[in-house]
Amino acid sequence: MAEHQHQAAGAEHSCGHGHGHHKASTPGPADPDALYTCPMHPEVQQVGPGSCPICGMALEPMAPSLEAAENPELKDFRRRFLIGLVFTVPLVVLEMGSHFFGRPSWLPVALSQWLQLVLATPVVAWCGLPFLERCVTSLRTGKLNMFTLIGIGVSAAYLYSVVGLIFPGLFPEALRGEGGAVGLYFEPAAVIVVLVLLGQILELKAREETGGAIRALLDLAPKTARRVTDAGDEEIALDTVAMGDRLRVRPGEAIPVDGTLLEGSSHVDESMVTGESLPVAKHPGDRVIGGAVNQSGSFVMQAEKVGADTMLSKIVSLVAAAQRSRAPIQRLADRVAGWFVPLVLAIAALAFLVWLIWGPSPSFEFAIVAAVTVLIIACPCALGLATPMSVMVGVGRGAEAGVLIRDAEALEHMEKVEILLVDKTGTLTEGKPALTALHVLEGFGREDLLVKAASLEQSSEHPLAKAVLAAASDAGLALAKVEEFAAPASRGVSGRVEGTAVLLGNAALLREAGIDTAPLEGLAQEEAKQGATAIYLAVDGKPAGLLAVADPVKESTPEALKELREAGLEVVMLTGDAEATAAAVAGRLGITQFRAEVMPEGKAAAVKAFQADGKVVAMAGDGINDAPALAAADVGIAMGTGTDVAMESAGVTLLQGELTAIVKARHLSQATLRNIRQNLFFAFIYNALGVPVAAGILYPFFGILLSPIIGAAAMSLSSVSVVANALRLRRARI
Repeated sequence: MAEHQHQAAGAEHSCGHGHGHHKASTPGPADPDALYTCPMHPEVQQVGPGSCPICGMALEPMAPSLEAAENPELKDFRRRFLIGLVFTVPLVVLEMGSHFFGRPSWLPVALSQWLQLVLATPVVAWCGLPFLERCVTSLRTGKLNMFTLIGIGVSAAYLYSVVGLIFPGLFPEALRGEGGAVGLYFEPAAVIVVLVLLGQILELKAREETGGAIRALLDLAPKTARRVTDAGDEEIALDTVAMGDRLRVRPGEAIPVDGTLLEGSSHVDESMVTGESLPVAKHPGDRVIGGAVNQSGSFVMQAEKVGADTMLSKIVSLVAAAQRSRAPIQRLADRVAGWFVPLVLAIAALAFLVWLIWGPSPSFEFAIVAAVTVLIIACPCALGLATPMSVMVGVGRGAEAGVLIRDAEALEHMEKVEILLVDKTGTLTEGKPALTALHVLEGFGREDLLVKAASLEQSSEHPLAKAVLAAASDAGLALAKVEEFAAPASRGVSGRVEGTAVLLGNAALLREAGIDTAPLEGLAQEEAKQGATAIYLAVDGKPAGLLAVADPVKESTPEALKELREAGLEVVMLTGDAEATAAAVAGRLGITQFRAEVMPEGKAAAVKAFQADGKVVAMAGDGINDAPALAAADVGIAMGTGTDVAMESAGVTLLQGELTAIVKARHLSQATLRNIRQNLFFAFIYNALGVPVAAGILYPFFGILLSPIIGAAAMSLSSVSVVANALRLRRARI
């Protein structure tokens, strides 16, 4: 392993499995110069594609890419599954039909068995090749897993059948049937391959969207930038921007890189970084962040951080690192198989030796039958279905309740969550500024003031103007004509509305006009305590009223928080808002723990800090700025009303955007994990009970030697039990 590096920090968890020989088994182009890693062992890294020296799975590229190509192995497995199904269906009909309806006269036993060989061979030899390769790799490296059992079981059933078909004389008379033919098990071998392929397809399909969050983040950055030169503006590719370049950003454009504003002013939507619902005013000397959107006004900035040093690039790295750190729930089956496989192999070997040494004549044939029967009865076809079936049904049940589960990892961890970190904007609150109060001083009318304020704001580009206009529209008020409109920078707006001089803005705007703001100061302070922004209003040189604009708390939030606490979850609020605003919202909602002015790295760091204390952490958010924390958490929970990036990064999405659905998600997780454990029990109980009998433990006392057909029946029964048990989740109460 000299060529492999052990540094997990650089790998992207793209969540696909591979098999022994990457180039032969995984179709599609591969970049020989890119750095690749194993999805199951991210510490393994090498230049160019290949296979993992630990588990034999295909290495996958680490670097994030905007290409949304389908996972080549998913495409490969789907093709193998469909071809396997084409051969397996007639094989099952051929074998099982004779048991239920009798064999037709034109189809003798010998011909039927040779047809079974023809149908089963491509299924086992080609469709099941990835599992056989993984089995060989696991045996060679000593890393036994479920593929070890699948490979041994399929091989045992198939090879036993081939020997039984070609050399029936090697088997005792008691094991022969009509015309001296030996019972064959081509059908179980083929069915196992097809069912395991189906399970792998379900798993890969659920994980295919893992890279979507990173692509969405990368897509935030513009592809080009407008560089300012002595000869004029020139459009250049984003990757050619250098530190110190002067760049022009026009209204509606995304800021290309991090830097400092040099000329002009504007309002910039930085919600993807800070979580603030309100765009931020920017003036010369202020910092601007790449990926943020310039809403109004053109400005010139100086590039200070480019490429991998930008805030957006760091967010991408955080999301990628958090995604690949997750352990798939399917490892539970591998952990069980870790002790089950050597036990089964030991019992099979012991049974062979005991029958060979002390068995009746012909002892060798009896020894072979006993060993093969042990392997067949222990073949875990149900193990391949145990987790995917429960996950598939559980995910469907969650969708009915408005809870979308993106991957099985979320289900594994949700039942154990102890701390819930929640973003404020868009999660606890509506995420849309609204007029929450209108205070009117004596001598003025409420509707008249709202008309005057909204009439002025219809000419304004300020984000708060939308809240005032929306309030007037909801009240059904007609706006008046405005004359002499002006918008003093960062202070507000002024003009004449129906001949009346009106000022609307902050306290400084009124003071500059010589207007006494004292009658409004107390009201402004009270609104600030509630987390609202105060807008002063003056008419004809006199203070007239105060408008309060805030991001209102969702109606369902208080009840949701109560239910979450009753469910045993500790709730902590994280927000990019100012301390005063955060304290006001936390106080109103009874949240005792909160952190304000938190950047994306801070949210992800908070998640990791709680995890370092041994806590299982869930993070609920709706914005791009929440993506790193959502990916880093044991369970990321996105509001369905939020951004696509948040939903791509999260394992759980609440369609209605209500926190009450988190309780449903927790109940769903508990029901699904309980169902998975039951399935694993069913998958092994028949095998565990049948293995000693298959080994011949009852023969000395009752003369019973279990036939491989009983092993196949037990194997089928375990699969039926798993499927039937998983379907019970449809009726689970969440």
